[in-house]
Amino acid sequence: MKIIFSPKCLEYSKQNHPESVERVKLAYEFLKNKYKFIEPEPASKKYLLKVHGKDYVEKFEKGEFEGDIESPAFPNIYEYAKLSAGGAILAAKENGFSLMRPPGHHAGINGKTSDASSLGFCYFNNIAIAVRSLGLPALIIDIDVHHGNGTQEIFLGDKKVIFISIHRKGIYPGTGRESKDNCYNFPLSMNTNDEEYVRTLDLALNRVDLSKIKIVGISAGFDTFQKDSLTPFKLSLNAYLEIGKLIKKLELPLFCVLEGGYSKYLGHAIHNLVKGLE
Repeated sequence: MKIIFSPKCLEYSKQNHPESVERVKLAYEFLKNKYKFIEPEPASKKYLLKVHGKDYVEKFEKGEFEGDIESPAFPNIYEYAKLSAGGAILAAKENGFSLMRPPGHHAGINGKTSDASSLGFCYFNNIAIAVRSLGLPALIIDIDVHHGNGTQEIFLGDKKVIFISIHRKGIYPGTGRESKDNCYNFPLSMNTNDEEYVRTLDLALNRVDLSKIKIVGISAGFDTFQKDSLTPFKLSLNAYLEIGKLIKKLELPLFCVLEGGYSKYLGHAIHNLVKGLE
């Protein structure tokens, strides 16, 4: 599997912010001799508008985006966010893994969803932009510890997309407590271990009619890892290998887009997931 990466995504940061340069830099150093790396181009405005409202996108374009404490209006954030979205688009085309930041699954149609307190480190919804860029019937599997509320808002009721989110209940953004229409939610307790997680994923996948699905997109969050600094489950690094193997059994083209994951073992977790998928 090819890894999509640009060193430009290491240029923005905020002191003591968990969505830091170091998390992706360390992962890159671990993975750089194991995979072929290719560099993306920024997503064009037309692709952003397939997902986000015109007024929202033009706030970035005009330098009027104000941000919030978790997703600040960094200098040149529009360029960084477009590049990350471009990484997801390229990953979808190449069946690769986008190792880019900022992440995206909390960004709804017009930014912060009405039921969330913030944008949660996100600006544009990378995986949604990638799926819409292909125009194919898709299954999105969100394995981040936080519910993909932005992705759900974008695709709720969309007959071409099925969304699965397995996440920890009772934490930000506080959504995903129940399934809705084409969005299947599986909130789990903080004590969830490898066995329970993989069993839940298997249950979720068995609910999906795959007959019309042409591609699988994985919102690949690794803040489920037991040594993560935010709100982890009790997953070991081996869990990601098993998750990958289970998804591989779908026998469909697939791609991955990085979401959360804030431990120094991020590269190891990515490597295990990719090994399972291959």
